[in-house]
Amino acid sequence: MVKLNELRDNPGATRDRIRVGRGIGSGKGKTGGRGVKGQKSRSGVAMSGFEGGQMPIYRRLPKRGFNNANFSRRYPIVNLGSIQKALDAGRLDASKTVDVEALQAAGLLRPKEVAFRLLAKGEVTSKITISADGASKGAIEAVEKAGGAVTVTAVSKKIDSVAE
Repeated sequence: MVKLNELRDNPGATRDRIRVGRGIGSGKGKTGGRGVKGQKSRSGVAMSGFEGGQMPIYRRLPKRGFNNANFSRRYPIVNLGSIQKALDAGRLDASKTVDVEALQAAGLLRPKEVAFRLLAKGEVTSKITISADGASKGAIEAVEKAGGAVTVTAVSKKIDSVAE
């Protein structure tokens, strides 16, 4: 049995950090790997994207596309493996439909999350019925292979009713 005080990294997994500026004999003394003179050799320099006064490339190139971030929907992901784990632990009931409320009660979704997308990571062995707001083809095939069913519901009505 492994004890907490015996835990160690594998040999070679970690390296000591290089202590720069500690004498010429260290190989990283004097300038400390920064080269000679110039702005980048000094402290307090943050030059990401700065091109010496020339108009930087991120401003020279045109903006493209449209990103409607305010109304984009990002579904929380629920994997088949985590559903099977919750079934094995008794937090989900295989005889009932696995939907948002059941997943919230099982602790797989937060209370604010009113929709989810089902993905096929992991395996499912129980015959279950899942009502999801989105599902990958692989997830649907895996559930049907185990004898269950997946129904994909319209999510816009559900989110609009929560917003009211």
